[in-house]
Amino acid sequence: MLGVFSSAIVSPPEELVAAGSRTPSPKITAASLVSRFVQENPSAVTMQVGDDVQLAYTHHKESPLQPRSFAVKDEIFCLFEGLLNNLGSLRQQYGLAKSANEVVLAIEAYKALRDRAPYPPNHVVGHLSGNFSFIVYDKSTSNLFVACDQYGKVPLYWGITADGYVAFADDAELLKGACGKSLASFPTGCFFSTAVGEIRSFENPKHKITAVPAKEEEIWGATFKVEGPAVVAATE
Repeated sequence: MLGVFSSAIVSPPEELVAAGSRTPSPKITAASLVSRFVQENPSAVTMQVGDDVQLAYTHHKESPLQPRSFAVKDEIFCLFEGLLNNLGSLRQQYGLAKSANEVVLAIEAYKALRDRAPYPPNHVVGHLSGNFSFIVYDKSTSNLFVACDQYGKVPLYWGITADGYVAFADDAELLKGACGKSLASFPTGCFFSTAVGEIRSFENPKHKITAVPAKEEEIWGATFKVEGPAVVAATE
């Protein structure tokens, strides 16, 4: 899956900008990145959302344990990869039909976060049990919400394209060719929200996340880490 967002939606993370500046490397534009995704993935589906957002996904080479899905409801777009172990109980919690899958659940969880303020984001994501990563874009508010599970079983990466777009994808090689060293693995157990304005840990919401510059030989420009001892936040 792939999500590409202009600076009008999300400001490029300073840590990734700095990483790209330390070690200049080839990059391509956001449009070229989406074109490359389509070329490399048969039956790829792409969506242009307004002038500032492009989303894409494919079932090509999809793992049965990490299915990819897409849905849109009330101008909320979501790309979801993975499975939730507690989907049944979450359907009941959010009043959803038994046919509702993970991507529909993610949209409803986001709507609860948006409409029931103050509703802590870590409380919403912390209730999701399983292996997953997802991208939610709310066109009505121009808010972006991205999350990755605490085990890292469904890896997610983010980087900055040649024209300053922030890209999220499950394919490191795809972003490496587009973002150069302005690239990092999205930290496990964390979420990024433009409404909050930063990346945070949903396991340890009070702990700061710092970016450590990577070594020259690594494909990453930086590594994001949660500071402090690992104390899992209560999700009950």
